Amino acid sequence: MADQGWMELPLFPLNTVLFPGMVLPLHIFEDRYKLMVRRCLAENRSFGVVLIRQGREVGGEAVPYDVGTMAIIAGIQPLTEGRMNLVAIGYERFRLRTVHYDQPYLVGEAEPWPLTEAEGERAGELVGPMRALLRQYLSLLAQAQGHKINIEQIPTDPYTLALLIAIVLQLPPAQKQDLLHQSTVEQLLIAERHILQREQLLLDYIIRTQGQQWEGGHSGYLARN
Repeated sequence: MADQGWMELPLFPLNTVLFPGMVLPLHIFEDRYKLMVRRCLAENRSFGVVLIRQGREVGGEAVPYDVGTMAIIAGIQPLTEGRMNLVAIGYERFRLRTVHYDQPYLVGEAEPWPLTEAEGERAGELVGPMRALLRQYLSLLAQAQGHKINIEQIPTDPYTLALLIAIVLQLPPAQKQDLLHQSTVEQLLIAERHILQREQLLLDYIIRTQGQQWEGGHSGYLARN
C-alpha cells in the first residue's frame, strides 16, 4: 500500500456491474480464480468486481473500468476438480489507481469510494417521486417480460432506494457502469430518474404496439441487453 487509504485488491473482471447490496452468484472454474478465491478465504478478505472495458471474461487479459464494488464471499459450494459455486455480496465501491498483471489474476491498487449521503434535503425530496417511478417501471416490466419482479417493500431512505433502482434497472452493462460512477446519492437518483422516465415511455410503447408479436412472454425490449 503506497498511501494511506489505498490497498491491494484482488480483482474479478466480469461483464456484470455489481452494486453495494447486490447478490452475485458466480461459478468459479478457471485456475486463476480458484486460486484467488482460496486466498480470499484463507486471509478472510474481500475481492473487487469490475466491469470489463476491453478484453474477455474467460481467458486472456481484461482491462477493467476504474470504478468497481468490493464483494464479500457469503457462501460457497465446492465442486469437482476444484471448481466451486460462490455467492458474493457487494458492500462498498472503490476506485482503481493502477492495475497489475504480474499475478495469475488481476490485482488493483484501490481506494474505498463510498456513495456520499450528505446532500442536505434534496435527496430526501426525490424519494417519493422515485418510489412512484420505480413502481410504474416494475409494473410495465412485468407486462413486457410476462412475470413479476417481487419487491416486498420499496425503501424510503435515499441511499437504499438509489441502490435498489440501480440493481433492478434492465440496462446494458455500460449504462449500469455510468450509474456506478455517480458521486453522490442525489446524483445517482437524478440519473435514475431520467432513465426510468425514458424506459417507461419505451415499455409503454412496446406493450401498446407489439403485444401480439411476443412469443414466450418476452419482448424485443430485453434483446438490448
